[in-house]
Amino acid sequence: MKKPKNHFSFEKLGVSYTISAVIMTVTAITLTLVAASYAYQILEQQRGATEFDVAMESILAFNDALENIAWKPQASRSSRFTIEYGQLDLVPDRSLIVNVTGGPNASYSLSREFSTGYIVYSTRIKYTNFGEGYQSYFLGSKSTITSGAGSYGRASITQKLGEVYITLSYGVRAMKTSTFNVTQGNETVPVNSVDIWIIRISIPDSLRGTNIGDFDLKTKCLNLTTIPDCGPPGGNGYDLEGDKQCNITVQLEEDTSPPAVIQLDADKVVFNFVVATVQVSV
Repeated sequence: MKKPKNHFSFEKLGVSYTISAVIMTVTAITLTLVAASYAYQILEQQRGATEFDVAMESILAFNDALENIAWKPQASRSSRFTIEYGQLDLVPDRSLIVNVTGGPNASYSLSREFSTGYIVYSTRIKYTNFGEGYQSYFLGSKSTITSGAGSYGRASITQKLGEVYITLSYGVRAMKTSTFNVTQGNETVPVNSVDIWIIRISIPDSLRGTNIGDFDLKTKCLNLTTIPDCGPPGGNGYDLEGDKQCNITVQLEEDTSPPAVIQLDADKVVFNFVVATVQVSV
């Protein structure tokens, strides 16, 4: 007797091949999508890291432009920024306080407060990561005052709360610049002159906030003023009273450096605050 043919075994085999093909196709597509997503994330991270490096270079270029025009009223320059993975903020109205005191036995002290601003670029740690609490300076130093040559700019990298920041601010420079004589009664009295140079950043109210994309960061010297301080009314300066030095500290927000000690050699001293007001805008 003939056995009946089993038509279902061939049909089941065909279904099995079809299901296997579908599974392999879906698996291949899934692996391709995962690989593409991973490659895209890696590419994004690389682009974000590159932007951070370029932002550092742009900050340095902008600082060169600003310091070049800071002491030339009405002079202006600009620097190009391209930002996609981070943001650039112009932060206005921050306090800068200059305190001047004499030596241990001196009786004089004076203080001047100015409003200034600074520039901040920020990005997420997914693009660049230095470690929580990290801080370093790639321009200038933590000191808010110097008595020697060098840049006024202070550019730092700081990481906190999942963000990395590049901050550009400006410190103060102080130096004994000259000695001159004044007549006091029947005597000729030597007087030291100490100049304190300040770059004050002015940011228009309309430009407060975040900047992203391609833009030129502009800087212009609005004015240059000198504010003299010659001591008590009618005086020709502050008496040094045997303390041949002055100590100058600068408080910029929460940063206060050890004082800059300037050695003097006269009987009196006068101070000149030389202030360059520089507008920063987009």
